[in-house]
Amino acid sequence: MKQINEDILYEDKEIIVCHKRAGIAVQTARLGEADMETILKNYLKTSYVAVVHRLDQPVEGVLVFAKTKNAASSLSRQSKGQMMNKRYYAAVAAEKPVLTKGECVLTDYLWKNGKDNISQVVRPDQKDAKRAELIYEVIDMREPSGQDGEEKIALVRVRLKTGRHHQIRVQLAHAGMPILGDAKYGSRESKIYSSKKHIKNIALCAYGLEFIHPGTGNRMDFRITPSGEAFELFCQLIPEENGAV
Repeated sequence: MKQINEDILYEDKEIIVCHKRAGIAVQTARLGEADMETILKNYLKTSYVAVVHRLDQPVEGVLVFAKTKNAASSLSRQSKGQMMNKRYYAAVAAEKPVLTKGECVLTDYLWKNGKDNISQVVRPDQKDAKRAELIYEVIDMREPSGQDGEEKIALVRVRLKTGRHHQIRVQLAHAGMPILGDAKYGSRESKIYSSKKHIKNIALCAYGLEFIHPGTGNRMDFRITPSGEAFELFCQLIPEENGAV
């Protein structure tokens, strides 16, 4: 992988903000597998780096880590209380006529199967079901070229209102918009299309993160530009950003 300092967006004595690349875990117990927590500990030459929030291993995006316990406590409260503004881009297969202009709200109830590490949409009255809500907006849609196996695909911008396990992936798939490259929640058609286009990672990027600095009280805003094959068709619509805004 690249040197970690190439992916550091901001650093001071209390926090460090990074661009996590797709394929790298935030934390892992697997021997010999790189993860962001260990990489940052080695970079900072410290035994303490606190994980504040997470991204799935196949997903890239902006993450903030705490370098002190006080910073960790403040940032964790913001994350759990949904005071962090987390913004995402997703490239999806548009399999149902659900894509409309303007912002749309998806509200479902999700149940997590911890044994298989999957979540699914269930009835609201199912035991351990949790309410999940997100807002999405279609930025652009590309029609099939006429070639066999081509799919209608779209670039979608997402804002989370709740933070559930695999929430964006599950809710978009349930709504007929499976994310390209998602082997776990994708449909048969989206998997075929992803394979044909050599999309190796999930086409989901946490491109924006906004929070209150735990020490100064200033509002911090960081953004990155998504990478990966699925976003190449939409590159002219996505601003080139990398760092603080």
